[in-house]
Amino acid sequence: MPGRGVRTGIGGLKFPGAGTMSITGSHLIARALKREGVRTVFTLAGDHILPVLDVMEDFDFQFIDGRHEQAVVHMADAWARINNQVGVCMVTTPGHANALPGLVHAMATEAPVLNISGSDKLSNYDRGMMQEIDQVGMAKATCKAAWLVRDPDRLPEYISMAIRTALSGRRGPVHLTIPIDVQEAVVDEDSIHLPDPATSRRSGPSVTNRDQVRRAVQLLHRSQRPMVVASNPAGYEDAASESLQRFLELTRIPLFTEGTARGIVADDHPDCFGFFDLGLNRAAAMIRDADAVLMLGKKFDYSIGYALPPVIAADATVIQVDPAPEQIGRNREAAVGIVGDVAGVVDQLAEEASAHSWPERPWLQSLHARLAEQAEWAERVADPGPPMHPLFVLKRLERVLRPDDVLVFDGGDFCHFAKLNLPARARSWWSLPDLGMLGSAMPTAIAAKASRPNARVVLITGDGSFGFNGMEFDTAVRHGLEIVTVLGNDSAWGIDRQIQLAAYGRAVATDLLPSRYDLVAEGLGGHGEFVQRPDELEPALERAFGAGRPALVNVLTRRVSSPRGERAIARRKAGD
Repeated sequence: MPGRGVRTGIGGLKFPGAGTMSITGSHLIARALKREGVRTVFTLAGDHILPVLDVMEDFDFQFIDGRHEQAVVHMADAWARINNQVGVCMVTTPGHANALPGLVHAMATEAPVLNISGSDKLSNYDRGMMQEIDQVGMAKATCKAAWLVRDPDRLPEYISMAIRTALSGRRGPVHLTIPIDVQEAVVDEDSIHLPDPATSRRSGPSVTNRDQVRRAVQLLHRSQRPMVVASNPAGYEDAASESLQRFLELTRIPLFTEGTARGIVADDHPDCFGFFDLGLNRAAAMIRDADAVLMLGKKFDYSIGYALPPVIAADATVIQVDPAPEQIGRNREAAVGIVGDVAGVVDQLAEEASAHSWPERPWLQSLHARLAEQAEWAERVADPGPPMHPLFVLKRLERVLRPDDVLVFDGGDFCHFAKLNLPARARSWWSLPDLGMLGSAMPTAIAAKASRPNARVVLITGDGSFGFNGMEFDTAVRHGLEIVTVLGNDSAWGIDRQIQLAAYGRAVATDLLPSRYDLVAEGLGGHGEFVQRPDELEPALERAFGAGRPALVNVLTRRVSSPRGERAIARRKAGD
């Protein structure tokens, strides 16, 4: 193969191969992604993406290659939400099937992911070609949109369209199948147009009808027990944090956050009451007593009882802000339904709220009292055992955490105890969506550390959930990403085992072994710690944080049901 030089081409692009090689579809993919601001790509190499990977290597992309395609998509998902930009992953044809669970998860987290899969040649379609599956059809069921690219000249157009779709409305993943002959096709660079992100999609916040904003603020001003719930769309733009804090400081309305919005106003803010989870947060469960609820991108789904009684009272006023018009009034009518960018609408709400004088409400003290009760309960049950209660482990962990640590959660009861106990800051507190698909946390931690190399990233996981993508510990080692994993090991699928015992009187297929996951970490090149006694815990954590390489602390914990688990048991017994 001739040696490679560099020449200036489309839009100032420096193409490899000055006079020595032709410009191909793969070059267009690389250039289009660069123009969109993409610098990091998550991948697992395979036959049908080798041409584009080879070309992209010359464009100085950072590649983070995983051990399973599902994990690769999880990494792109987390990268997108942490950095508020599109996350890109590339997989080959059979790997596309492995990637599908990750795409389902990205739909639930509302992450703008661009998933690119290769395939055999277009000319071989529908002939039983190598590894032939209906990639686009499969992706359409799990993504916002999916396309097959047939014309190499249109690659920049498709990439621009896909990213625009991923970032529009309620965000989510999109898919492009790019056959290998499209990647390798020679193109005439003079005929190619690279769309400019600044002009090819919307920029800046939306502005809604002022009468709707005025009506919403009037209803909140009249209420005695108002509440704000902020979900994923409230976390799409960093600007929402400042606007929402201003709104809270004017109105003193209590706030709860979840999903990508978790921590956009930190939990230590006097008017933020933490995680919106009816089973974990006693203050959040008080929504049943609220007389007005402002929903900022919160879907009226099962997690909030479809916004119906008894979770939200029949006579409560519901105000809904959502970027997707089809969500307005779904399952319950809204007194005011505003379609728009949440950050922009909150800015307008804050401006309108400044025209009013807002009263002090006893309601705030009631919510603080519920949090105090919960904290007292947590202290009471967090005993050292043996075996150690999960809350004992997590409270000891809290002693060694720093305010700027990034926390990632995965699993059932151990994870729920952690979410109950550990506070959030913006883009630093990552948990499973309501979908509840286990296994995303190790890839999420990898993406978090790659995004914030100077921050400590702490993965809090159960032993069951670690098994899904635990081999990505190898990915962390290979890429020098110093993640600290704290694994609560109760040798069980804990939450399901507790439900079985309560509902059926016996456990079936929910027991695991007290496995030495710390030795697995060591075998993969990391640092391992095995903790059986409470006096071993803090020294082990300190050694893990100081190890200078990925570390795993394997802690034997008690089998005990979390408040979320107890709520699930109560629902099961009630027949819900």
